[in-house]
Amino acid sequence: MKRVRLSEIAHARSGDKGRGSNVGLIADTPEGFALIQAQVTAERVKAHFAAINLGEVDRYEVPNLLALNFILHDSLGGGGTESVKTDAQGKTHGMALLRMEIDVPDDFKA
Repeated sequence: MKRVRLSEIAHARSGDKGRGSNVGLIADTPEGFALIQAQVTAERVKAHFAAINLGEVDRYEVPNLLALNFILHDSLGGGGTESVKTDAQGKTHGMALLRMEIDVPDDFKA
């Protein structure tokens, strides 16, 4: 097995949902989706965003799009109109998630 960043096998999009952010993680291939689906849990995402996410993390599967959708509750410091955070709308959260590493087989082609 080897480790790769999610950015090597997927892309992401994110934005604000009130006090929280919505992060969509979309695999490039069905094989990549199977790996992401098995390893990118709500618990791992919560730990990955521990410095900014004060609430729970919900995970939703969208297999027909090879995607997972995460809601990071209470990650924006009050939301776009109230927050003093630099990224008050969570637009960088997708890129931050793509920095997470997962295990893939040695012969996996990204």
